[in-house]
Amino acid sequence: MAADNAKMFKKLAVVAAGMFAFGYALVPIYKHICEVTGINILALGEKEVPGTSRAQPNSQVDTTRTITVEFDANARGPWEFKPAQRSVQVHPGELATVMYEFRNVQNRRMSAQAIPSYAPHQAASHFNKVECFCFKQYTLEPGESKQWPVAFVIDPKLSKDVTTITLSYTFFEVGSQVPPAPQGASLVTGGGRAS
Repeated sequence: MAADNAKMFKKLAVVAAGMFAFGYALVPIYKHICEVTGINILALGEKEVPGTSRAQPNSQVDTTRTITVEFDANARGPWEFKPAQRSVQVHPGELATVMYEFRNVQNRRMSAQAIPSYAPHQAASHFNKVECFCFKQYTLEPGESKQWPVAFVIDPKLSKDVTTITLSYTFFEVGSQVPPAPQGASLVTGGGRAS
């Protein structure tokens, strides 16, 4: 009986070792089969191709020109709001990130949202924001400070005449009264002209 158990144990040990070896060899075997048959595109992409590097640069970036992006911040209320840096130089197609700083200097909780504007106006359709604090509203406690990112890419199709873009944000309190129009603006009321 003991001899039968020892014999069975040896057989099971050999089977377990064989299964481990097969599992260990399965990855290179699988890659080789995929390379030969062309079934798995991922395995083909791992091959070294002469004359190329593994990390391909972003072919969408236009390194032949540089655009200056200036940042502006306007607060319509008693709080502090400003960009961490006033401008950056980017190539069209290149991802860039800039932080904006905000501080609630009031003694009450407030909710606010930023609204962007662009100059020149034609840049708006070519200024693609990947991440922006302007996408949603924020609530800050009294004295609370935050930093929020704006990650953007300028479309290489932007006219070559445009060398500077100004991104301006106006921060409005949500749920408060609509801020008054800037002084000096002429208004048209009742079909007549303002003097």
